[in-house]
Parts: sequence; structure tokens; C-alpha cells
Amino acid sequence: MTTEVRIIIDKMFEEFASQNIDGIVETFSDDAVCIYHGTQIMPAAKFKGKEGVRMFFEFNINALRVVYFNKTQFIEEGNKVVVLGNEHFISNEDNSHIRNSWVQVYTVTNGLISRMEEFATSAQPEQYGGNAGGQ
Repeated sequence: MTTEVRIIIDKMFEEFASQNIDGIVETFSDDAVCIYHGTQIMPAAKFKGKEGVRMFFEFNINALRVVYFNKTQFIEEGNKVVVLGNEHFISNEDNSHIRNSWVQVYTVTNGLISRMEEFATSAQPEQYGGNAGGQ
């Protein structure tokens, strides 16, 4: 069974897949906060309000070409949805490849996304240390 909270998150992802910035922004509240914690390649950033949401997604859609964007798991509890996934983009500026694994945490308040927080890494398996290394 799909919850009301999940329906909002799914709608946002549908609009992102369609590259419909206005549709994405409509799924966020006026006082929304988007926090991107950054990776080894992309710097951390914080955006507030619908204008901030628009800035965040305009950059993602206009500066990067999507090779893949996979949502691999959804975890729902109350008004929160945690999404695990991975992505591969190509920069329009220099054709560099950006591959990330990520966790996105969404909070929905009064039928709109009020907070989105993303934790990501661009480290590839062969770059990991520890006793398992790149395994």
C-alpha cells in the first residue's frame, strides 16, 4: 500500500525524471530546506524556500546529463521517507563523469516536502580502504 507521504515523493521523482522543474518545485513547501552534504567531487550546499529548491534542481537538470538515476530502496516511517540509490551524470561543462551512491531523507508536512537531505559519496569500490578494500 502506498502512503500519502510516499505519493508526494514519487511525484517529485516523476517530475525529476521528466526534467519538469516547475513540477518538482510544486511538490515542496514554501519554507522547504534542501541540504546536500557534498561528495569527494561536489561541494556541500544548502537551499531554502521554493527559490532554493528551484536553484538546486535547475543546476542538476541544466548542468548534468543523466546516464542513470536509480532508486534502490524506500524506507517509510510516519512523515519521513528515506531513499537509497545511485546515479551517474556527465557534466555539460567538461564531460567529466560523476558517479554517486546516496541516501536521501525526505520529510513531508501538510502534503508537501518540507525538508530534503542528501548524503552521498563519489568514492568507487576500488577506492575503499579497510580489510575488504575494493571487494
